[in-house]
Amino acid sequence: MQLTKSDIRVYLQPAFLICVVVLAIAGGTSRKLRVVKKEFLPLKKSFDALDEERLATYKVVQKLKIENEDILKELGTQDYIQWVLEDASAPADSVVRRLMLFITYYGRPDRVPHVPEECYTGGGFQILAKDAVIFRIKNAGFERKIEGEYRLFGSVKADFWQRLIEFPVLYFFNVSGEYAGSRGKARFALNKNIFRKYTYFSKVELVFNQALAAPSKQEAVEASEKVLGVILPVLEKDHWPGPANANIKN
Repeated sequence: MQLTKSDIRVYLQPAFLICVVVLAIAGGTSRKLRVVKKEFLPLKKSFDALDEERLATYKVVQKLKIENEDILKELGTQDYIQWVLEDASAPADSVVRRLMLFITYYGRPDRVPHVPEECYTGGGFQILAKDAVIFRIKNAGFERKIEGEYRLFGSVKADFWQRLIEFPVLYFFNVSGEYAGSRGKARFALNKNIFRKYTYFSKVELVFNQALAAPSKQEAVEASEKVLGVILPVLEKDHWPGPANANIKN
């Protein structure tokens, strides 16, 4: 069949050309997706082997373990730290002297990243305030500017002593060596890595629930920056896989 000039003009229409491009990309993507199979990328070193001596003024006063199998299954990983830290350099009555550090790692990210608001609201707390924050970390040559999220949680009912409990939680993600400040940005970073053979994500969460009073947002951010200045260099150097490992492709 011979094409007329009018037929050819139809095939040169922008809408038709866009469809052709989209279908070509989709076809190539589908073929690629059949080839790429995510493999588990382990930590360089287990969190259990983290050297506490490198945490400067921070002392590990408690190592919490999740004993409930249902909660552990919902968490979706055995690679986690849930430690209560005490900053020996802070005043004894400081509301940020103690905090809980909760870090999780997923070497095959086949699930949506968990966020604290799901956990704590499911546990009977409500969100009193929320905001995006920026951690400006500077410590002994280690400098990072990391976006994160701030949530202030409060109990719905008073406790046995008729107190209404409030505490802030701050968190962010590391996705294959790239920091992401929210779950949405973590998802975006994971989707960028769709063709990688190895990807991972890790959530870093700081919970200020160890004092009777809740610190202000500024106090919580500054205290977070201080502890991140000592824990992130250790995680990046000794535990998290580097970007070079995460970038391996088929």
